[in-house]
Amino acid sequence: MRASPVRRCRRAHAKIRVVSANDRPVGQQQTATYDSAFLRACRREPVPHTPVWFMRQAGRSLPEYRKVREGIAMLDSCMRPELVTEITLQPVRRHGVDAAIYFSDIVVPLKAIGVDLDIKPGIGPVVENPIRSRADLERLRALEPGDVPYVTEAIGMLTRELGGTPLIGFAGAPFTLASYLVEGGPSRNHEHTKALMYGDPQLWADLLDRLADITAAFLKVQIEAGASAVQLFDSWVGALAPADYRRSVMPASRKVFDAVASYGVPRIHFGVGTGELLGLLGEAGADVVGVDWRVPLDEAARRVGPGKALQGNLDPAVLFAPGEAVEAKAREVLDAAAGLEGHIFNLGHGVLPNTEPEALTRLVEYVHAQTAR
Repeated sequence: MRASPVRRCRRAHAKIRVVSANDRPVGQQQTATYDSAFLRACRREPVPHTPVWFMRQAGRSLPEYRKVREGIAMLDSCMRPELVTEITLQPVRRHGVDAAIYFSDIVVPLKAIGVDLDIKPGIGPVVENPIRSRADLERLRALEPGDVPYVTEAIGMLTRELGGTPLIGFAGAPFTLASYLVEGGPSRNHEHTKALMYGDPQLWADLLDRLADITAAFLKVQIEAGASAVQLFDSWVGALAPADYRRSVMPASRKVFDAVASYGVPRIHFGVGTGELLGLLGEAGADVVGVDWRVPLDEAARRVGPGKALQGNLDPAVLFAPGEAVEAKAREVLDAAAGLEGHIFNLGHGVLPNTEPEALTRLVEYVHAQTAR
């Protein structure tokens, strides 16, 4: 079967990236990246096609990822620049996505400043000594660039290999990091987190403020090393009511976004189950608001208000359906996004581990073909 123009273009671009990225003048690389569909969409500018990338695109759905990660613990893999580079590049090579996202984990900066934690397979981050008191808070020191030299090295390698494909840096938002630290691990109901937030609001505010500084420092390292955009993941913030978010969380999130504003890179804010918080997520300072699959994009745009691009929001489980069904649901997302100032196609959360890689590749090609201008 004859390859589509999109696939032919993707293959050719992949070859250029691998062979000549290191020989291309830096200024030319920067110009190509700045003019990429992804960054143009973030800036709400006209695009040649709707850009696509996927949260968790570099991960367990790819057999090549499982192969290179075999026998290597998650946190160890995040500290090996060559491995980080390879994993980050894998979905770009395979799927032809419009942006790469730096392979890491939201708890990496906490580990880097000495927090005793580990990522347990099948569980997630587990903190040995949860933070529950003022004395516990003092264990959180500031993050210095020298704490994460592997990040700078890996991003330098990546930007040379990616050529004109943008690299997204990322970090965990203060609330989600606080939840892990206070609960001691993943939590369904966030009992200890909310007890601290309601019971000792000053300690809570100080905890989030310190985490905001750590998060901002981690993002600055990534931007200064070459990341073209950053995303703040607030995975657990959907557990909050809007009033609690505004009063007890937004000041810290805003502090993170304000800290990196002078770099001029797009700032994306994403949370799960945040339909009631979408306007506040934008108000916190993001240029792009990520939307999970529960709220149609046209309704999300109404809640967020003007002046923001939106990212999302196909249900990740849709990718297990037959191809025709995937295309139909993707078409619904594109139709809902038709009137947006800027739209980046993504899933409404991360790629599920058992997703067939070919389904993601076909989805990228479908969105590109349907939106080519």
